This record gives sequence, C-alpha cells and structure tokens, in this order.
Amino acid sequence: MSYRSSEAKKEEFRKYLESNQVVDALTRVLVNLYEEPEKPDQPVEYIKKVLGGASAADYEALQQENARLRAEVETLKKKLGDQ
Repeated sequence: MSYRSSEAKKEEFRKYLESNQVVDALTRVLVNLYEEPEKPDQPVEYIKKVLGGASAADYEALQQENARLRAEVETLKKKLGDQ
C-alpha cells in the first residue's frame, strides 16, 4: 500500500511541475547548457543566471548596499533624536 501511495505522490508532483512550466524551463536551461560551445566552469551558476537568479557577485553587492543603508538609517535616527 505504501508503494502505491509513494507512486501517486510522485505522479502528483510531476503533474505539478509540468503544469507550472518547471519542466519546460529546466529543459530549456539544460539544452542551452548542452549547446554552449565552451562549457562553463560553474554550471550551477550558469543555470542560476539563465533562470534569472542573482549571481554570487550580485548577492554580495546587495549585502553591502543593505549594510550601507542600515548604517545610514541609524545615522539619520540619531540626528532626529538629537533635535
């Protein structure tokens, strides 16, 4: 009985991925990677980039900007508190 339930869950998940175009997106990315004349050194980063995710450099830049903006907010709060 557990086997049937497991297979049903797998089928339900497969249908979910197909209905939300996840399978199509992954297929496109993998085909693009296959057709690349020079394979990237970091295929996971390539896949993230093609899917529209932030790269490690983007993430680092956002963290730095966030820290700078938090410091600026604290400075402005102190200025307002002094008035």
